[in-house]
Amino acid sequence: MVKELESVWDYPRPPKLEPFNGHVRIVHNQKVIADSNRAFRVLETSHPPTYYIPMDDINMDHFEHNAHNSFCEYKGTASYLNLIVGEKMVRNAGWFYVNPNKAFSEIKNYASFYASKFDECIVNDEKVLSQEGDFYGGWITSNIKGPFKGGPGTYGW
Repeated sequence: MVKELESVWDYPRPPKLEPFNGHVRIVHNQKVIADSNRAFRVLETSHPPTYYIPMDDINMDHFEHNAHNSFCEYKGTASYLNLIVGEKMVRNAGWFYVNPNKAFSEIKNYASFYASKFDECIVNDEKVLSQEGDFYGGWITSNIKGPFKGGPGTYGW
């Protein structure tokens, strides 16, 4: 089966929230951190999709809230999570919106994660590549084509 290519330059701005018809999984230190068939994708011009996973499908025993937050003009104020597996901690591994703006209300009680901070993030049995930089958190699969914002020299795009 040939995958249909998606150009991030065809994604909308403001971003679009859509249910994802597929499977996402996160593994770190040989532990399944998240496993879901109920995720959402956020699609935004120049960025690979970010995946939001219901907290019910995340092993929240491996996370702690921290004091860091950020603001998105479309989604609202994000709170951040540290990942703890065994003796290892990864700061700001993921984020969530306690009270997302109306257009993104469906991702309340969902979290998104930086693929770069985990051993494996998988979409439909394909290990993803992480979006360059540490601001956007997009997941790149073989059917997503750029160029992508996020790396050095791209913030002015």
